[in-house]
Amino acid sequence: QLQLVESGGGLVQPGGSLRLSCAASGFILDYYAIGWFRQAPGKEREGVSCISSGGIIQYVDSVKGRFTISRNNVKNTGYLQMNSLKPEDTAVYYCAAAAKSGCSGLLSAATAMAYWGKGTLVTVSS
Repeated sequence: QLQLVESGGGLVQPGGSLRLSCAASGFILDYYAIGWFRQAPGKEREGVSCISSGGIIQYVDSVKGRFTISRNNVKNTGYLQMNSLKPEDTAVYYCAAAAKSGCSGLLSAATAMAYWGKGTLVTVSS
């Protein structure tokens, strides 16, 4: 089967950190751009970050300086390191892979992603 599986979500206090993983199976991730999206209750899905097959990265302004996206093609896995978490970061986080190598336009066009994980919940609260 072709799938992505997220892990690493949970409950953290404001200022805390989490590391999300996105493991691909059934296909080789090397040539796919990887995106992270999130959806908070009552809000639309938002593109958070993207990394191209060549390592070019983009972030939404609200997470710049706090989140770091990366990938390990040997492990066929993508990551999102989240530091200095804020309550407004609370959401279900999804990883996705595009049938293209670059990130151009992907965070604003989620329907272009080829594969989606089921999501992992991140809750930031004291």
